[in-house]
Amino acid sequence: MATTQATDTKKLTIPCPSCGRLNRIDASRAANGPKCGACGTSLALDQPMHLTDSTFDRVIGGTDVPVLVDFYADWCGPCKMMAPSVERLAHETVGSALIAKLDTDASPRTSQRFQIRGIPTSIVFRSGSEATRQTGAVPYETLKRMLG
Repeated sequence: MATTQATDTKKLTIPCPSCGRLNRIDASRAANGPKCGACGTSLALDQPMHLTDSTFDRVIGGTDVPVLVDFYADWCGPCKMMAPSVERLAHETVGSALIAKLDTDASPRTSQRFQIRGIPTSIVFRSGSEATRQTGAVPYETLKRMLG
């Protein structure tokens, strides 16, 4: 029976906001306040995680639950309007999904690779691949449905 549980365990790959080290977290324990294995900083999974060009592929490819990425820019009015919905979704899906943000100005390689032409753009990744996409500010219910 333990073998079945081991194969059903879903993992999250989380970059530490302090030291940058990537951490593997058991999704079923994501709400228990995990800490970075290198520096001990809390890894707050109840808020959107910030991704960069250097962390994007490792996080998306190393996470077994759906990952919703909000491609945004700090100067974008619709992005700011949508931010509370993204934050709410992160708070409500701890362990069952990973919610992340990628600043398109600070991470142009990833933005170009996914052909982000308008912001905000929300993309859900499953098993490391794009599953669904929505361009433009959308309400919380739409974001939640995308994770479906």
